Amino acid sequence: MGIDLVATLSDLVRLPSVNPMGRPVSGDIYFEHRMTEYLQELFQKLGVPWTRQAVAPLRENIVARLDGDSSPERGGPLLMLEAHQDTVPVDGMTIPPFTPTMADGKLYGRGSCDIKGGMASMLWAFAKLAEERPSNRPTVLMACSVNEEHGFYGARELAQLWQQPVAGAVVPRRPDAVIVAEPTLLNVVVAHKGTVRWRCRTSGRAAHSSRPELGDNAIYHMARVLRALEVYARDEAPALTRHRLVGHPTLSVGVVSGGISVNTVPDDCYIEIDRRVVPGENPHEARAKVIAYVAANTPPGTPIVHEDPFIAGGGLSDDANGELAERLGAVAKPYGGGLPQGVPYGTNAPAYAAAGAPTVVFGPGSIDQAHTKDEWVEIAQLHSAGEILFDFARRFTA
Repeated sequence: MGIDLVATLSDLVRLPSVNPMGRPVSGDIYFEHRMTEYLQELFQKLGVPWTRQAVAPLRENIVARLDGDSSPERGGPLLMLEAHQDTVPVDGMTIPPFTPTMADGKLYGRGSCDIKGGMASMLWAFAKLAEERPSNRPTVLMACSVNEEHGFYGARELAQLWQQPVAGAVVPRRPDAVIVAEPTLLNVVVAHKGTVRWRCRTSGRAAHSSRPELGDNAIYHMARVLRALEVYARDEAPALTRHRLVGHPTLSVGVVSGGISVNTVPDDCYIEIDRRVVPGENPHEARAKVIAYVAANTPPGTPIVHEDPFIAGGGLSDDANGELAERLGAVAKPYGGGLPQGVPYGTNAPAYAAAGAPTVVFGPGSIDQAHTKDEWVEIAQLHSAGEILFDFARRFTA
């Protein structure tokens, strides 16, 4: 049984799978459970075995398996295609986020680009393999993970399936290669940055704003922290190291909040810090250096508390995926893609690479359309990605 690629993507867009991104929100648009149910039904229709892996409430990874001509348990090749189920929030969107709309050769909707479009292309290739059963094909896993947008922990849990294999399991061992779906314009990402993010707080003493001298303004303390971080981001981080494909480390402050009213001296202020690490940097060591710099460049006794990271993950290195990238790139080249690249954003790929599987990132669409207020993907690229993945998978050898 084959599937219609555009219709499948339309189904996926209609299914809200919004990641709360750590915010205290609730509602029926959040989490991935609707997507997981849809994928399970699809795999059942394809007649392939599947397994679900509980990660958190309403959040389960799901993996399906299409057996090849030679069993991976006996040395046959094993390829994994992977896409995440979640999307970023829909705040500020100017189009109906869950109503797939086609215009000018594009499909609009939340997740159409990141990364339900890439998932649909993978599902199409997987279904075509299941329908045609070409000879000499490898065993192919279609894996769909949770919580990529705010922590990558779904991917880390998924990799446990081959680090602790169970006899007769859908995931029998470590894959020989992994392709992670992200919008790459059909090029092959071989390296990208990682990130560590944490919250920093300054404290003070509340008072009425008519007598500010009786208080201790936490925002003023944070202003000194911010000044130190600005200098660090401008002068220190770029000089630490450099990767030939992804450039130098960066630091950014993306959230600042403090105070309860304009007529109250604030006793609390917090910021959220994003430190991007290049391949080879340890995210926890990078964070420790930032903390030490702030301490050395703010007045002694400044009441600063750095909370534990809420996200920490290394980058994707190009040390072990060159052959895989070359082979996939050769298939993608006739479609106008295939160039090996480094990118500044993060993906699930490092979780699989760290677990020993050569991993690259590939998919339709551009990162410039991901997370946008009118997110879209070119339909022609969806079809090209599907054909590339099918052609690569049917010929894959370990």
